[in-house]
Amino acid sequence: MSANTSPKKILIVDDSKVSRMVIKAHILAVHADWLIQEAASGNDAIAMVDQEQPDYCTMDINMPGMLGTDAADIILSKYPGVRIVIFSANIQEAAQSRAQQLGALFVAKPVTEKSIAQAIGYFTGAA
Repeated sequence: MSANTSPKKILIVDDSKVSRMVIKAHILAVHADWLIQEAASGNDAIAMVDQEQPDYCTMDINMPGMLGTDAADIILSKYPGVRIVIFSANIQEAAQSRAQQLGALFVAKPVTEKSIAQAIGYFTGAA
């Protein structure tokens, strides 16, 4: 199977089930063939990435336990090929610059069709 034909794998990380559902619905509306996994915490996300590396990952920052930016840091240090978008309602400059330092794209919440389109553009190289 060539790399071009295999469906992309995406991991959606957010402690809000509603946020995960919204992100998933918007992504599947555009890319129905993508395989979607979900995690509710940074620790779960790292464990899932270790098991099966996704191509892409959306990451919330404020979750119980580990911050999403710390989880993203660990994931990217092990798997630099994973493209990560950090979604957060915390639009302070510190959060945005941390995302940039990690090599991730920062997208402000709320999760909307527009913010998901930004993320998909980043994932597919259109942005």
